[in-house]
Amino acid sequence: MEEAEKNAPSVTDRYYTRWYKTDMKGKPCEDHCILQHSNRICVITLAESHPILQNGRKIKSINYRISDGCSRLNNKVSGKSKRGGQFLTEFAPLCRITCTDNIEYTIFSCIRGRLLEVNEDILKQPDLLLEKPSTEGYIAVILPKLEESKSITNGLLTRQQYEEVVSKRTAQQPKPCRDQP
Repeated sequence: MEEAEKNAPSVTDRYYTRWYKTDMKGKPCEDHCILQHSNRICVITLAESHPILQNGRKIKSINYRISDGCSRLNNKVSGKSKRGGQFLTEFAPLCRITCTDNIEYTIFSCIRGRLLEVNEDILKQPDLLLEKPSTEGYIAVILPKLEESKSITNGLLTRQQYEEVVSKRTAQQPKPCRDQP
């Protein structure tokens, strides 16, 4: 019984399909992961190769304020159809993360949809983002429009395609994502 539990897939692996967006906005190694549930909900996380998760970096601050007039923390949704959530395009910034080496990274939504929630827990405990990026350290939850739910994965990579991109990077340049500003 214990052996079966060890080999059992995690909740994330069992119920979510992983999709990846590499080199966001042309920035090398700034890869994002989108966990898509069968009910259309998508969880935005950092991909394993993102520079924030490399080289023992520590997080100094996380800011969901995108501009003077826009803070993702002010997002309020209500009702069954999640009215009131901010609508995001695929290149809409979700937050800015500054590491202790003062390098700032902007995390993008990667998909079109309605912002359901942002993870306020990582504001209080930034290490969650480093320790558990696919679970408690997620960035945000987005609900794509019903009519777009099948097409949102266009332009995203499967797990296998993502691993091929990462292995090509490594073959071209050892430790390619470690010290990217």
